[in-house]
Amino acid sequence: MKKFLKKIIGNNKIKRWILLTIIGMVLICYGFAKIFVAEELFFKDILKIVLTFIVGFTAMILGIVFTQRRTLAISLKENQLDSKEMLNARGVKDKGPNIVVIGGGTGLNNVLKGLKNYTNNLTAIVTVSTYGSKIHKPTEDLKSSIIALAQNTEEMQKLMNYKFDDPKLKNVDFGDLYFEAAQYIFGDFSQSIEKSKKILSMIGKALPVTLDEMRICAELENGMVIDEKERIALETANRITKINRVYISPSNCRVAPGVLDAIKAADAIIIGPGNLYTNVIPNLLIKNVAKTIKESKAIKIYISNIMTEPGLTDDYDLSEHLQAIEEHAGKDMIDYCICDNGEIIPEFLRKYNKEGANLVQVDTENLKGVRVIKADVSCIDGEYIRHDSDALAKQIIELICNELKYKDKQDDEQYILLNSKLKEQQKLSKKERKSAKLPRQKEKILKNRKRSKFREKYSDRIESIQNSDETRKENRKLQEQVNKITKAEEKKEKKRYIEETLKKKKK
Repeated sequence: MKKFLKKIIGNNKIKRWILLTIIGMVLICYGFAKIFVAEELFFKDILKIVLTFIVGFTAMILGIVFTQRRTLAISLKENQLDSKEMLNARGVKDKGPNIVVIGGGTGLNNVLKGLKNYTNNLTAIVTVSTYGSKIHKPTEDLKSSIIALAQNTEEMQKLMNYKFDDPKLKNVDFGDLYFEAAQYIFGDFSQSIEKSKKILSMIGKALPVTLDEMRICAELENGMVIDEKERIALETANRITKINRVYISPSNCRVAPGVLDAIKAADAIIIGPGNLYTNVIPNLLIKNVAKTIKESKAIKIYISNIMTEPGLTDDYDLSEHLQAIEEHAGKDMIDYCICDNGEIIPEFLRKYNKEGANLVQVDTENLKGVRVIKADVSCIDGEYIRHDSDALAKQIIELICNELKYKDKQDDEQYILLNSKLKEQQKLSKKERKSAKLPRQKEKILKNRKRSKFREKYSDRIESIQNSDETRKENRKLQEQVNKITKAEEKKEKKRYIEETLKKKKK
């Protein structure tokens, strides 16, 4: 019987409807048979036959309808590919939007990590400065972007940051050697970066904003000029002043090959997150970069920093961040601004506050011409408050989808693929949240089960008794320690007394 039921209630859910159709037909046949066989029909018999006909006919119609529905659903399911297979088979990510991300540091890399799940057409435009610095090498941010764009980020990070044990290669990692070797082989730094996409199996590409040697300099409000990137924050904090402006030296740095073409072809341009004065604005100061961004028809999105930067953007609101970009690069640079809703665990905020950093306040009343999107885009990474890669990517892709909708491109292949990918990601995140909640819920249930009515009623009294027992135990331990000490002291005193009396007697 069990085997029969399993067959009827199969995974395809079609057998049950076939069975219902057969039951309906049997009931109709039974009704007809009753009419033909019966010699006399009374009211009760007629009522039974009519009810049998109604039930049988209803069952048969429902069975046929749901059998057809289920057959159609199965045929559609079989024709559709799994989302991952679909990505590989049809190259969905190859048809994704062209997205350019401008900035540097950890913030930029977090954006890249999230967006590479939606599109292969990614370009990271990175600040390459700190020439002559002993702390950082010019390619440090570029190397981080390559790691972020790698298909296997963790393995690539281990490889690129591997430090050699040989004393001759002290403070040199594999990433530095790779760039040196690639430049020597391909004869050009930009060519070596372009070739790295295939060699390192990257999703998208990372481009330096310029190949010319440059320094990021800052002019403070007190008139002082700082010509080293690493000293800007320190000098600003020590002299209790603010940054008036930043500039690059030399001012006529040429844009690297491929940068302007990437901006022109972009469907969306992301500016930030990152250090405002040392990672974001310097990219916009390179010749023709800001101009090309303004002329582009792409959506321009600014990702706001979650926290202010000590010595650089102390007490800056969101409007002041955008004002600084406008003052350095001109107006009409940004259409949208994505910022965090500020719901961060207080203990982590206190750590940042101690170091002089605060939450970037979203003062929408001071913003004109920029649409602000507040969302939960932050997460805790160890001891640091970071942008959540997946949450941030979802917000960016939703914006692109909404823009396509606004342009009546709902039937466009790009919109359909992006929208389906978004829904898939939302389902996955819901499942993850549920799976994370389940263990907590089980713990709560177990705790509630363990509590008896007596315990609930006299919980305060039980706790006070337990506390008093603990204090008694502690007092006993202390008393025992005191007794040991006093006994030891008494023994010492007795010894001393005996020794003194013996000495007196000898005299």
